[in-house]
Amino acid sequence: MTRIEVAQESQFGPDNLPYGVFASKHGPYRVGVRLGDSVIDLAVALDDPIFAAASLNPFLAQGPQRWREVRERVRLLADNEIPDAAVHSLVDVDMKLPVQVGDYVDFYASIDHATNLGRLFRPDSEPLLPNWRHLPVGYHGRAGTVVVSGTDIVRPRGQRRTDSGAPDFGPSKRLDIEAELGFVVGVGSELGQPIDIENFGEHVFGVALVNDWSARDIQAWEYQPLGPFLGKSFATSLSAWITPMAALESARIPLPVQEPAPLPYLHAADPWGLDIALTVQWDGAEVSNPPYSRMYWSPAQMLAHLTANGASTRTGDLYASGTISGPEPDQRGSFIELSWGGSESIQVNGQKRTFLEDGDEIVITASAPGPDAGRIGLGEVRGRIRAAHD
Repeated sequence: MTRIEVAQESQFGPDNLPYGVFASKHGPYRVGVRLGDSVIDLAVALDDPIFAAASLNPFLAQGPQRWREVRERVRLLADNEIPDAAVHSLVDVDMKLPVQVGDYVDFYASIDHATNLGRLFRPDSEPLLPNWRHLPVGYHGRAGTVVVSGTDIVRPRGQRRTDSGAPDFGPSKRLDIEAELGFVVGVGSELGQPIDIENFGEHVFGVALVNDWSARDIQAWEYQPLGPFLGKSFATSLSAWITPMAALESARIPLPVQEPAPLPYLHAADPWGLDIALTVQWDGAEVSNPPYSRMYWSPAQMLAHLTANGASTRTGDLYASGTISGPEPDQRGSFIELSWGGSESIQVNGQKRTFLEDGDEIVITASAPGPDAGRIGLGEVRGRIRAAHD
């Protein structure tokens, strides 16, 4: 039997307990929970075959009551000895995508990010378009190119506008990141049945860090009139660990004032956001600290709007917040903002940079308030850029 020792400064104590899918050196993929620097094999520790699956989906589909029961059982395990066969060192396991993603939707919920891009793209007009304060703007992404943290990202190729106004075709020269927070649906909804804003907790299991890689030059040429396509669909990175919403109770904060007041289907009795602090590192250099607390549209509003037309959801569906940015220059969650469209350099280890070069590595981390003045860690989402295919 083993008792897992958790360092006092660890952000992965018994108040956190995020879920992931791992494999030991000689074993199949299965569901585990992180405690400190260890992974608990739930199939062994709880003697439950549902956790022997190579995905969280079967467990998530069981619903909120089951989520609560398992969390309480794992919390008890964390305070006691655990069978040796159920405990693995974090450094000895391989992590895979934690959920089978059925659909992926990306929103545009940061007022600071939307304002910055509006000023860049429409300098002589109002930064926010007329609809922005009335609904959470979003688009459907490509679920099949959501990859787990640590996966290399191949530089995408596509059409780019040249100085002549005509396009050429080649590797993106303005490859960017978007630091985001993703929400994982546990219990789906029926086609034709919207999810009420007050029923968020009956459907969403937890959160994960997202990097929605963006090819800005490809995007700029293609996005009018139908929106993002090849400039976005080549890759979206998802952290290996899903933090349950139950671990983030201490991170709930009032939502910023929304003016004008949202329409009734987007109006919550107690509108809430999340106090989550992100950090963006570029080749090891810290370049930004985006605050999720500034997000204008809430997680519950995004889900209510996503399904307002009767669109169904499924277990494993992922929707993301869009780029998280704050009002200060060092709080911008994308390089198009940090470099102000490429006109201002970003200092990275003594070098002047604007957009990503081959070999660059981006690591996004985050934490949130936990009980008793502690912090809850959300892990990391990591990716390195590889050269475009010939």
